Amino acid sequence: MAIDWKGVFPAATTQIREDLTPDLADTQRVVDDLVRDGVDGIIALGTVGENNSFEQDEKVAILSAIVEAVAGRVPVITGVSEYDLRRAVRYAQAAEKAGADGLMLLPPMVYVPKTHELVSHFRGVAEAVGLPIMLYNNPPAYRTVIDAEVLAELVDLPNIVAIKESAPDPRRFTDFRNAFGDRFVLFAGLDDVALEGLFLGAQGWVSGLTNAFPKESVELVAAFARGDHERAKEIYRWFMPLLHLDAEHDLVQSIKLAEQVMGRGSERVLPPRQPLIGARRAEVIAMVEKAAATSPLSASA
Repeated sequence: MAIDWKGVFPAATTQIREDLTPDLADTQRVVDDLVRDGVDGIIALGTVGENNSFEQDEKVAILSAIVEAVAGRVPVITGVSEYDLRRAVRYAQAAEKAGADGLMLLPPMVYVPKTHELVSHFRGVAEAVGLPIMLYNNPPAYRTVIDAEVLAELVDLPNIVAIKESAPDPRRFTDFRNAFGDRFVLFAGLDDVALEGLFLGAQGWVSGLTNAFPKESVELVAAFARGDHERAKEIYRWFMPLLHLDAEHDLVQSIKLAEQVMGRGSERVLPPRQPLIGARRAEVIAMVEKAAATSPLSASA
């Protein structure tokens, strides 16, 4: 299955009202702003989009609103993060009907599957839809590893097309390339290993901090693509203190707070998460304000 997924795909935030219902209009505004700032795709309802905190009907409504706002300008890929295969298939099929361009498929939540169970989960979703699928590997968060053994059992499925690699070990990009050639499109999925991933064969970056600094993210990847590696490294080094937030337990709150500081969205999150408080809140605000004041794009302008 041919796809043209490359560049910067922010894991978009879902905006939330005071009554803790999804704010569809404001979510559309946030996503539209990202597209206007030059991102190459949108991840709807990923981890940063608080996927697992919403009910099925809310997810479909959020996704439908994002698809409407994007209006075909870039691909919209939605997270499929469910407890079991039945729920995963149900949402995947609903996403296909809602107009999603692809799925970002996670392992089952809570239960840690053995290899054959993980393969069965991925195969069950892939065979139930016609959409292209990006598998999401994040062992620190989900305690499940999508390794070469798993991928070898899935190469016959034409709609499993990509891997979002969020393990903090950049060697995996090379291992996958050596094992499977260009069978799977590779995406960097951990913000503070993004440039390493690009150097080792990733053709895209699923990013959290792009929500706060989209133009800098786009320029980082564009500089790398045109061979200006010094410029890419300059932006990456400037960005790194914030990119580390993506690997922390409170990444959702930190990213949404950064988004708020930059005037792009609200820090409101769904329980059990709570907005950052105390020293941690002050630390993140200071980091964002320093980054805004020293942006390499502002300096070059």
